[in-house]
Amino acid sequence: MSRVMNAAKKGKCPVMHGANTVVQNSGMDWWPKALNLDILHQHDTKTNPLGSDFNYAEEFKKLDLEAIKIDLKELMTDSQEWWPADWGHYGGLMIRMAWHAAGTYRIADGRGGANTGNQRFAPINSWPDNVNLDKARRLLWPIKKKYGNKISWADLIILAGNMAYESMGFKTFGFAGGREDIWHPEKDAYWGSEKEWLAATHNRYENEEDRTSLENPLAAVQMGLIYVNPEGVDGKPDPARTAKDVRMTFKRMAMNDEETVALTAGGHTVGKCHGNGNPDLLGPEPEAAHLEEQGFGWKGGKAANTVTSGIEGAWTTTPDRWNHTYFHLLLNYEWENVKSPAGAHQWEPININEEDMPVDAHDPNTKRNPIMTDADMAMKVDPDYRIISERFYRDPEYFKEVFARAWFKLTHRDLGPKVKYLGKDVPAEDLIWQDPVPAVSYTLTEAEIEDLKTKILTSGLSKSELINTAWDSARTFRGSDFRGGANGARIRLAPQKDWEGNEPDRLQRVLQKLKQIQTSLSQEVSIADLIVLGGSAAIEQAAKDGGFDLKVPFSPGRGDASAELTDVESFDPLEPIHDGFRNWLKKDYDVAPEELLLDRAQLMGLTAPEMTVLIGGMRVLDTNYAGGKQGVFTENVGVLTNDFFVNLTDMNYSWRPHGDNLYYLIDRKTGDKKWTATRVDLVLGSNSILRSYSEVYAQDDNKQKFVKDFIKAWVKVMNADRFDLK
Repeated sequence: MSRVMNAAKKGKCPVMHGANTVVQNSGMDWWPKALNLDILHQHDTKTNPLGSDFNYAEEFKKLDLEAIKIDLKELMTDSQEWWPADWGHYGGLMIRMAWHAAGTYRIADGRGGANTGNQRFAPINSWPDNVNLDKARRLLWPIKKKYGNKISWADLIILAGNMAYESMGFKTFGFAGGREDIWHPEKDAYWGSEKEWLAATHNRYENEEDRTSLENPLAAVQMGLIYVNPEGVDGKPDPARTAKDVRMTFKRMAMNDEETVALTAGGHTVGKCHGNGNPDLLGPEPEAAHLEEQGFGWKGGKAANTVTSGIEGAWTTTPDRWNHTYFHLLLNYEWENVKSPAGAHQWEPININEEDMPVDAHDPNTKRNPIMTDADMAMKVDPDYRIISERFYRDPEYFKEVFARAWFKLTHRDLGPKVKYLGKDVPAEDLIWQDPVPAVSYTLTEAEIEDLKTKILTSGLSKSELINTAWDSARTFRGSDFRGGANGARIRLAPQKDWEGNEPDRLQRVLQKLKQIQTSLSQEVSIADLIVLGGSAAIEQAAKDGGFDLKVPFSPGRGDASAELTDVESFDPLEPIHDGFRNWLKKDYDVAPEELLLDRAQLMGLTAPEMTVLIGGMRVLDTNYAGGKQGVFTENVGVLTNDFFVNLTDMNYSWRPHGDNLYYLIDRKTGDKKWTATRVDLVLGSNSILRSYSEVYAQDDNKQKFVKDFIKAWVKVMNADRFDLK
């Protein structure tokens, strides 16, 4: 209710003013340094209206893919009065929507991308770079309404982009469904520290002159942009400098130079920029708009008066259909920097021939100059980009092939391995960026599994060696883009075999033993399965040593990837630089260890209780990096007990800091040092929420619960990349 409401006339409001409708401080805002666990609560099932029994893969199988493709193609030329189409074709708008959905992906943490349909929610739905994409999604609503649960918004957005290209004469490489919608904003995803849209780029660079120093995990150069500023770095035209930004941001999108040029040219072959009006007249973005706008933002001009980027014009001669004029215009004309009607910097050709000029988007009797952005000019000015551009200009068929593959990669990069792909339009070819893993055909009986456990446990390898190797193999999994994990056993290949966090000497010792066991077998069993089974067998034994005869479920079926099927460079971003579960930091970081822990736990798909129980179990199992003893609060090292939680919460002890990330546990009576700990250990007792979980596991009546919960969480991590089991 309004704070200026006349209480005498309207009656006194019976609820706290603005409690649910005004952005106010939350209770925790009083303590800004407190550990915020919200990132582990993302995608809570309570926000999903479809319920826990909903199976999207099964629903997608019911989809008439050909019918929806026809409907989408018909939509492209069905211009609506409330938002008229350029040249009577929505293709450019739909391609931009799909591009900007996929374009938020970054390789550093795998977050962003088209996989969740997060373009529907803030902040992305209201980014300056996404102006008027609310109209594109609303144009799709009748189709989403018609096909309902059989296609997610995330899949529909990408399919619409594909059909836009095909309706304009370009044959795409393929399409895969399988993207599942989220139902709540990913408010804890890190998009930058700026407090205002399009703040100067120096906020994101350690050294502004070194464009490779862009802050990790970010890929975009400014808050609210997908990639780079189309007018130039900080809005100042300089194609040579912009080229550096383009190269870095596309590299962080997992694209090489050839793919970058292909995507830039192919994306700009159709459609146009919009800046033929006064940007000051645009209304607020969707999240700030009035109720009557019903989710629409940027209310203002439309058709000929539309303002989006502020740049005005088409890139090519025939922007309503696929053509090869982008490189013809870019390379054969000289270009000058001018201002658009909206006041934005753009490039236009000097003395262009009339036959090369595109027709106005809404007036067929008028021709306009084509335009280029600063990023387009970078394709001409940068020496490496120019070589590629000239090659594409000479060979249109090669350009089409490279673009088709790059577009498919852009729109499917975060969908995960091919086993997750749905639909009959999935390309048959295995692509290296999909991290392919050969399928296995063997099965194992329970008796055979038990025999393998015995062989592994009697091989001379310690329980901690087996557990650590299994953990290190599986911990690379990222639920953000479904990369990493134990399947494939890439821990035995470059670059993973040499990662510091994997303790290469110990790793090789374990792998050699497992290889010896493998070669002695009379049947096929992958190293990937033996790695996971070894860790599970060790945990099973550790639980038995603690008095609990429980099975650790094991599902065989993992394959062994080869070096030929591994893109070494693309795996570099998966290298762990910290692991709170094994109490390890590669070096000191600006971010606190406990915050790094939360980020890793969320990427692994763990809840806060699962994270807690895993840490407590890993400590007593003696799995710390290099055998470190911080957090090993037990006299029975190697036995799976709840001792970590019992001693963490024991009031007979107190804690004293002894350095930046080291604490001593002191016996209150004697003053003797009992144990040592890190911040990750102690946060489980200091944070009120995590302490509540720790107290549950410290209870005398929850000893078995602790062991069962640890095993369940362990199996979840080991099977995180087993999409064949889901």
